[in-house]
Amino acid sequence: MNNLKTLTDETLVRLYVEGNNEAFNVLLDRYESKVFTYINYIVRNRGVAEDLFQDTFMRVVATLKGGKYAEQQKFSAWLMRITHNILVDYFRHLKNEKSISNDENEVDLFNDIKLADEDNVETMMIKSQNLNGIERIISMLPENQQEIINLRYYQDMSFKEIATMLNCSINTALGRTRYALINLRRLAVEYNISLAS
Repeated sequence: MNNLKTLTDETLVRLYVEGNNEAFNVLLDRYESKVFTYINYIVRNRGVAEDLFQDTFMRVVATLKGGKYAEQQKFSAWLMRITHNILVDYFRHLKNEKSISNDENEVDLFNDIKLADEDNVETMMIKSQNLNGIERIISMLPENQQEIINLRYYQDMSFKEIATMLNCSINTALGRTRYALINLRRLAVEYNISLAS
């Protein structure tokens, strides 16, 4: 395997397609960190990043074994394009949910603290000391709502940053957060979990 490490990506690809599995291991070692770091930076969730990393390399293997790799391409650019496509597919899947719009309102109904109840879910979550209970009910939410709560409250991302990352409008990010908070309130009541100390 040591002598394989000196070979170009394109030579390693050719060897792998011809049946040399060690050649693929060298490619994996060469690009594993770069691909995973990129995915994790975009999704900001290690578990999701690990799944998407595996999906990426499964697609690479399927494409190479299927003879669909064009050798005139630079392997690293091709690999990153596959990685990007996996991420696009992932976010497209997340977007397949109902969203609401705040466009027709002169006042930003979702972000105006003056219009919020003193005991709204967002305020309770921020003030809460009962993190175990909150984490328990967050884990009961659908994955896309868990993600939005994670990005907003644990990663401390702005709605603009969330919208950019998820490739959606700010209003969609606001709407998703609102639905997640509504579901958190419902789950808290249903399971008798306090959102505030």
